[in-house]
Amino acid sequence: MKILQSILVAVLVGGVTSAMAADEADVHIRPPHLDTPRPLNDTTRQAAVRDYLESWKAMSEALGQNRPGLLEVDFAGTARDQLTATIQQQTALGIRTRYQAISHNIQIVFYSPEGLSIQLVDDIEYDVQILNKTGVLTARQVHARYVAVLTPTEVRWRVRLFQAVPE
Repeated sequence: MKILQSILVAVLVGGVTSAMAADEADVHIRPPHLDTPRPLNDTTRQAAVRDYLESWKAMSEALGQNRPGLLEVDFAGTARDQLTATIQQQTALGIRTRYQAISHNIQIVFYSPEGLSIQLVDDIEYDVQILNKTGVLTARQVHARYVAVLTPTEVRWRVRLFQAVPE
């Protein structure tokens, strides 16, 4: 993913600014701000947010272990392809990336009329470390805004598009 690649470069040239947090992320869910005729029921909203948060964990594990197969359950399409490419680049460079979310501030902003996609915005704060075989090369705390589009499967929502946007 081009955004994650930019973060990798920024972290590699940046200094150590924080230690990795061991606790779970603080999650805030803002009320949906929908401009669509389809109502969003609580069960759908909760499932989409739950699965989105799980996707962050899967992404962190996949990038931390350089194992693209860990993305299969939570990501599809472009998002999975971009993250897989990032893992391949990391592997070629002999590095891996560890992410630890500190806080998520999530709001659903679109629910398609046919119920086939949900778009959400996440103002997230996280720690990121770049590691090689000998240890941590650098660490940094990041605040970013992500836009994600999720699509349903038989049992869960999967992230299809995932992109950092300027604030």
